[in-house]
Order: sequence, then structure tokens, then C-alpha cells
Amino acid sequence: MYFAALLARTEDGWEASDTELDDVETLADLADLARESAGEDDDTVLVFIEQEESWFGIVRVDGEEDPRVYVSNAAAAARSSYGELLLTDELLGKDGSIDLDDLDLDGTEDGEPDDEGDDDSADSVPSGPVGDVSILADLGVGEKELSALDDDALGDIAEALGASEVLETVR
Repeated sequence: MYFAALLARTEDGWEASDTELDDVETLADLADLARESAGEDDDTVLVFIEQEESWFGIVRVDGEEDPRVYVSNAAAAARSSYGELLLTDELLGKDGSIDLDDLDLDGTEDGEPDDEGDDDSADSVPSGPVGDVSILADLGVGEKELSALDDDALGDIAEALGASEVLETVR
């Protein structure tokens, strides 16, 4: 089960709204959707996406700046259509100089069978977090706290931001 919400920081505090991602095809589309929810003030907007007990992602949009992204488990997100929105070549370090398809990133030793089967998308991304670990540092959630989150990560983040009540209204 997926959950997606937008949290926009305004003069009056955080405002939350649930969002449909069915028409979103790229990270740029997602950033545009976030900017639309910010209104005219170019407020900070956080997009929360989560697949229960598998992974969560955060996209931060500050005005017209490029979106910043954090994904808690890239390999799990790669098996999700919503996760694929976030896992850009840039985020995964695919700048053309390193071919991740040629690397053994699935945690098996050479010669050991891969329990994942033939799912190339999961093999080409690292297991574990990717992205900007300082995405929320100025909002009170540092790298250490972000890396330690698990079960209700988005709820814990919202609580640290002082936005847990508004997030719960859209859950």
C-alpha cells in the first residue's frame, strides 16, 4: 500500500494535502506538482511517498531550485513505479563514467545465486539509502536521525517538523 502527501511550509505553519501520483511521470512533474501547492510564496514543500514496511522517499522543493531527493531503500523503491520516479540516473550516480549494471551491488558474493531472480532493476541500484541525507537538516532532522528511521518514518519526520497533526489528517 502506498501513501503520498505534500507538506507545504507557510507563514502559518505546515499545511498537508494528500496527492495522487497517477499522472506524474517524472521527478520534474513531481517537482512542478509541489511548486503548484506552494502558491506564490515559493515556500518549502516536502513530498512524502511511502510503501508500507518497504521504503519511503522525500522530495524537497524550495522555490525554483532543483528538487532534492532522499530514498530510504533504493533497491525496494526500484521495484515500485513511484520509486522509479525518484531514482534518477543522477541520484544513482549514473553519469556515464560507471556502469552500475556491471557491478555486483546485490550483496551476493561471486558465484552465489541471486535470490532476487532476474529483476535487473533491483540489481542495478544499491540496497539501502540514496540521495541527500541532509535534506531535512535545517528543519531539525539530521543525517543521523534520518538514517535511523524505520516503521513510521514519515510520522516521525512530521513530528520533528511540528506537522504530525496535519499529516495525520490526510492519512
